[in-house]
Amino acid sequence: MRIKELCADERPREKMFSKGAEALSNAELLAILIGSGTKKDNVLVVANKLLSAGGGRLSGIASMDSHEIMSMDGIGSGRYAAITAAFELGRRCCLEDPGLEKVPICDPAMVYKLMIPRMKGLDHEEFWVIFLTRANYVIQKEMISMGGLSATVVDPRTVVRKALEKRASGIVMVHNHPSGNPMPGKDDLEQTGAMRKAAGTFNISLLDHIIICDDRYFSFSNEKVYVI
Repeated sequence: MRIKELCADERPREKMFSKGAEALSNAELLAILIGSGTKKDNVLVVANKLLSAGGGRLSGIASMDSHEIMSMDGIGSGRYAAITAAFELGRRCCLEDPGLEKVPICDPAMVYKLMIPRMKGLDHEEFWVIFLTRANYVIQKEMISMGGLSATVVDPRTVVRKALEKRASGIVMVHNHPSGNPMPGKDDLEQTGAMRKAAGTFNISLLDHIIICDDRYFSFSNEKVYVI
């Protein structure tokens, strides 16, 4: 069935104008970005196929590469560009100051909310450090290293040097697990222990190490995982 044959309330654009964008499903929003369908499928069918290719999740589409998306019927380079631009605008919107950096960081949930816009949907590991004042206000958050699918290498001396330069009294380690499993592995435990030891030499407190996945996180502090 062609989009024009649907009643007005079922057409994505008309529905958005009458009910607001929040009333649309993910597939309907994607359909607006895609614009039109093919001779075989209307735009809603194309959008649903794209959503299915991403495992039913927008983050799944965001992690697909250009060849995967443009190989689908109904999505060429122009439509791929529109979809990618929309995801990038959403990411940048989330990265704009959420206000969390203006209040003391007092629990792992705040760190998760601060970092998830940057780490959501990544297909590789990134290791970040949040540098804090003595009162736990954010001085700066900085990516220290980037790795592959399952590991990043971090030199504690680099982190300590940066902390001293910024006159930070505390740090929080943050990295992601693209696998979706936030539980720490042997390397995570060893890196945390090495960082705690190196930071402690200069009276810098390692307040937490948080492992982020798209919809959950693991906090060494919350789970009382103590490493030496």
